[in-house]
Amino acid sequence: MTHQSTIQPFEKGDVFAGATLLNDPEDDHAGDGRIIQYDSNLTEKGVLWTRGTTHLVVGLRFSPDGILWAFDSQEYKVVRVTMDGTQLPDIEFAQRPFSNGVFGAEGRIYLGEHIKGNSIKRTLNRRITTQFPVMPGTDRWGDGHLFQFSADGICVKEIAIETHGGAPGFFGITCSALAADGKTLIYVSELGGRLMRYDLDAERQLPDLLEFDPDSGDMTMGVDITPDGTLLLVTANVGKDLFALQLLSDAGDLVRSFPLEGRGWSNVASSIEGKFAYVTNFFTGQIVKVDLTNSEIVAQADTSVEKSLAGIAQYAG
Repeated sequence: MTHQSTIQPFEKGDVFAGATLLNDPEDDHAGDGRIIQYDSNLTEKGVLWTRGTTHLVVGLRFSPDGILWAFDSQEYKVVRVTMDGTQLPDIEFAQRPFSNGVFGAEGRIYLGEHIKGNSIKRTLNRRITTQFPVMPGTDRWGDGHLFQFSADGICVKEIAIETHGGAPGFFGITCSALAADGKTLIYVSELGGRLMRYDLDAERQLPDLLEFDPDSGDMTMGVDITPDGTLLLVTANVGKDLFALQLLSDAGDLVRSFPLEGRGWSNVASSIEGKFAYVTNFFTGQIVKVDLTNSEIVAQADTSVEKSLAGIAQYAG
């Protein structure tokens, strides 16, 4: 199917959401790749139909030079979009299922593998019809490793970082953020019970910021960091809230927790000034803008596609 992109030149405060049009009846993760552009109050401005993707477009993040990055982990595709809305030619970073990335000092790029292993331990009561590709020359979907690349896409090193697996057992690094110190990677395995850390400079695993009781059913979802270093973490089943947005100190202490109504909340992105958070619901396709001072929802949007909304980021200008 041919679609006409209507994406506009980026303006400070614009919000971008990966919301793939799932239109393959044989594969519940497959469809036409789409990134929706909103203003800061979630009024739609345009759409980019991504070139070369076949499955969920995920893990949106801006690099320091203002390029929007996104990923199709099943196609081993890294999408990069310039400030005028142009999708750049592909760089093949590696034949790996990358779904997220952070940008370190001196042009260093760190990309995380979304999945690991080759089997599903638990499907969480829903049928999965997608078929994960096996990495060339292996019998595995992925290793859940972290890779460092140079600015021109040359692989510098592969790091066997710790991951949880999540309830299904095959999740690697599904969401990551770089701490205010510029060297600590903070990350999760979706549907898992750990908020993990890795020191990129010293190349060593750090103690977890959070670790839930394995028998509690408590889960981590998406994570991001505000400009002042406050951690934003979406959780499931923690305490009395089915889903919640937690604000944590850089030591992992709970600052406050806001309940999120309904099921399926997954990704979060700090606003550029740190006063708000944009939270997405994978099940419903809903995006909400939350005031972090009082938990009030001040704006919202609906992408109208269930189980496809898998990335959110705001342009800092």
